[in-house]
Amino acid sequence: MAKEAKTNAMRMLDRQKIPYEAFTYECDEFIDGVHSADRIGAPYEQSFKTLVMEGKSGGYYVFVVPIEKEVDRKAAAKAVGEKTVDMIHVKDILKITGYVRGGCSPVGMKKPYPVVFDSSAGNFPEIYVSGGRIGLTLKVSTECLLEITKGKLADITAK
Repeated sequence: MAKEAKTNAMRMLDRQKIPYEAFTYECDEFIDGVHSADRIGAPYEQSFKTLVMEGKSGGYYVFVVPIEKEVDRKAAAKAVGEKTVDMIHVKDILKITGYVRGGCSPVGMKKPYPVVFDSSAGNFPEIYVSGGRIGLTLKVSTECLLEITKGKLADITAK
């Protein structure tokens, strides 16, 4: 079998010598994080989805939240110093991030946007995030993800 092509996320982790474990699964189109976690046997509470939002100022922000939770838009806005944040339109994901819906990784986007991980990520030495394409999940050290994305932890999920 041919060697699998690396994604921007994988190349960036490799460049920074950050170890990761890649999990691939068959998938032709977008599936939610719960189904992705099921396919690779990852624990839900350790599996995170990447959401990109636009602030009132026009800036873009990346929020990484547990797959079973929703982002608290007020808390997310506060975490990045905005009045409000709203999800970007699905059709704009590729243009803004370089990734497709369902394959959006917090690592290796077209531009370095501010990244906020839900504080629950800090409960785990490693978390699962999208690897940069549909059908690819990466297990990476939480500390290394925070470092490489210049991210921070904050309470950003709806209770």
